[in-house]
Amino acid sequence: MSNKSLHIANQTTTCYHCGEYCIDEILYADEKPFCCTGCKLVFEVLSENDLCTYYEIENQPGQPQKVSVANDNRFDYLDDTDVKTKLLDFQNEEVSHVTFNVPMIHCASCIWLLENLHKIHQGILAGRVDLVRKKVQVKFKHQEVSLKEVVLVLSKIGYEPRLNLSDVEGKKRSNVDRRLIVKLAVAGFCFGNMMLFSLPEYFSEAALLGNGFKKTFNYLNVMLSLPVFFYAATDYYKSAWLSIKNRNVNMDVPIAIGIVTLFFYSLYDIFALHQEGYMDTLGGLLFFLLIGKLYQQKTYETLSFDRDYKAYFPVAVTKIVKGKEEVSPLSKLEVGDLIKVKHGELIPADSILISGEGYIDYSFVTGEEVPVIKSKGALIYAGGRQKGQSLTLTVQKSPSQGYLTGLWNTEAFQKEKDHSLVSLATKISGKFTFTVLLIASIAFAYWAFQGQFSIAVLSFTSVLIITCPCALAMSTPFTLGNTLRVFGQGKFYLKNAQVLEKMAELDAIIFDKTGTLTDPGLAKVSYAGERLSQDSKAIIKALVNESTHALSNRINVWLGDIDKSEVTHIEEVFGQGMKGVYQNQEVKLGSAAFVNENREHALVGGNRVFFAVENVVIGCFYIQSGLRTGIGQVVDRLKTGRHIHILSGDQDHERTHLSKVLGNEVIMKFNQSPADKLNYIKSINDKGYATMMVGDGLNDAGALQESHVGVAVTDKVTNFSPASDAIIDASVLDKLPDFLNFSKLSRKVIKASFMLSFTYNVVGIYFAVQGLVSPVFCAILMPISSVSVILFTTITTNYLSYKQGLKSKII
Repeated sequence: MSNKSLHIANQTTTCYHCGEYCIDEILYADEKPFCCTGCKLVFEVLSENDLCTYYEIENQPGQPQKVSVANDNRFDYLDDTDVKTKLLDFQNEEVSHVTFNVPMIHCASCIWLLENLHKIHQGILAGRVDLVRKKVQVKFKHQEVSLKEVVLVLSKIGYEPRLNLSDVEGKKRSNVDRRLIVKLAVAGFCFGNMMLFSLPEYFSEAALLGNGFKKTFNYLNVMLSLPVFFYAATDYYKSAWLSIKNRNVNMDVPIAIGIVTLFFYSLYDIFALHQEGYMDTLGGLLFFLLIGKLYQQKTYETLSFDRDYKAYFPVAVTKIVKGKEEVSPLSKLEVGDLIKVKHGELIPADSILISGEGYIDYSFVTGEEVPVIKSKGALIYAGGRQKGQSLTLTVQKSPSQGYLTGLWNTEAFQKEKDHSLVSLATKISGKFTFTVLLIASIAFAYWAFQGQFSIAVLSFTSVLIITCPCALAMSTPFTLGNTLRVFGQGKFYLKNAQVLEKMAELDAIIFDKTGTLTDPGLAKVSYAGERLSQDSKAIIKALVNESTHALSNRINVWLGDIDKSEVTHIEEVFGQGMKGVYQNQEVKLGSAAFVNENREHALVGGNRVFFAVENVVIGCFYIQSGLRTGIGQVVDRLKTGRHIHILSGDQDHERTHLSKVLGNEVIMKFNQSPADKLNYIKSINDKGYATMMVGDGLNDAGALQESHVGVAVTDKVTNFSPASDAIIDASVLDKLPDFLNFSKLSRKVIKASFMLSFTYNVVGIYFAVQGLVSPVFCAILMPISSVSVILFTTITTNYLSYKQGLKSKII
């Protein structure tokens, strides 16, 4: 009995490299079993370089290597000078640095192996892994090893980099502003030292220092305040100036006024009045404000909300030049070029099919999950993926001018998102600023009228200082920042705080169907016709086992773990079905036309796949897209106070089923192209609705951009997703109503924190208008107010998220 049949009987043999069951013939190396030649090759490479410690760090740490890396010409484009220049992070006369996206990184063994690349090739100096971002930086001597050879080394050990067009278009970026980190460091250093120099003042022991030391400490505080005032606070000055310039008042206006007032009055207090000033308070204010900003940005360091088609397109394409194949960078593809597209590869540009039979999967472009047939002479749009034999095509449009890229030239992608939903903090800050200025002016006028000009100046500046909106300013970013963190822990990632505020105002939600409401893994398969015998099931099993079609895969799962019959001459007629010969009889599995079936069937809707023997139809499989678990309840909860729409690129064969599950009041539109979806959202927006679009593919990109809030659904947040305001993991889509409800609760938390902040300000104003504010009182009250607001917002949001079921514990 063969190793293969032994495995089928016992299901016990697992691959030494990747841990998967050895479904095909078991391969052996050094008496260890492997599921495929790829895994065996990786083991041999590691063994030759004495790197088998890789297997000791983790139990079966590898990834299955079903595809051989022997086809070296796939990476020929990396020898192109232009491509290398754009991919490299750094290069001098001897050393080059490059950073790759490697999705296969997942454990300690991966890190260990990639940081020991120098043992595999002496030209590689070092490798450094970022596990969270799935990145690896490689430093190598380009005179000893080329960029292409580095990629081949990574591929041979099972860590082939994912390279796409955006990598060579200069799109690399960091989501966290590095200047913000530097400013925070400056503010923190200065604030800490200011507090040390001011410590005697807090305990009324300044007299013990003597007048000379006291002045020295004050002057040192002035020196430390200069980088805080002239560098760390510059973002607030710019924001406040732009706001005033546009005849608006945002939250940064009172912050900027407070900073300027604190600084200049402290200078007056120190040099004119010979007092201690408020420089320590200024340092503390900037330090806490910048922490709030970083707190928000750091959560989203690994995500990208601005991806476009370039993150989906390949770097290179196979061109046919004088009858020979050569791999060329996509940027050098021109109209009229002949290209070859193999099974599973993307069509990079709108092209005419010259030879071969196109079986194009447009699911990521149009949303239609069933591939379409294209014959010789047909126009094939960019973005489709070929399923089947290789195609030869002639390019009709450059990649930058094709149908798919045309989506990114629409008006929706050229304009900024509508910000008509004004921030709650901005609304309040405007009134707050004018109120503070009014109170300060009244206090100044009162004391000046009494003839006490010095007290008038002191009360005016004291009101501005004591009501410096640090607590008010931090209540919003810390509440929203903590809410964003809670959402992130729940696998719902928002681009910024403005998205959260918009979510609280939504009254129309639009869903894509395929991949968003439906889960291919939950597809429902029914059968109608003559009862299938075990022989018939075994025949069908043999046919679907040889097919890559989505419908065949679903039938295969429905049949379960049964033995297949010996069917010969199996052939897949792409777009139509499968056929073969069993005991001298022709068997077919496919469309009605393929099996010559013209009768009406009771089963309607969904996709139908017929089984026939010798042109006699035995029965029909009815395959219905599987809705995600609990999606009916999700839509029901979202209906409260909102309109629900469904846009789909599919045919309307599931309208009846969807209406039954989701309700007749849900508005459904089928056969929608990407442009149709975008225009539909625009028409809803024009009626005054605040819209949220929830989709997963490039066909939804325009609609996601046009809506007030665009949410991209994905199974892996670090994988490709179209440009959006938010990214939600598909596994938590059922919690979308909870996220929307919590966005409303967060506004209530902000209002409550405002009341707490106003309480402190009222107390401060009471003393300030009387000219009774001392540096000790100011220094104590303001930090207490800031810390109390931070604690209040953090604890409250954590508690409410726990009550909503978005967190497993409060802290």
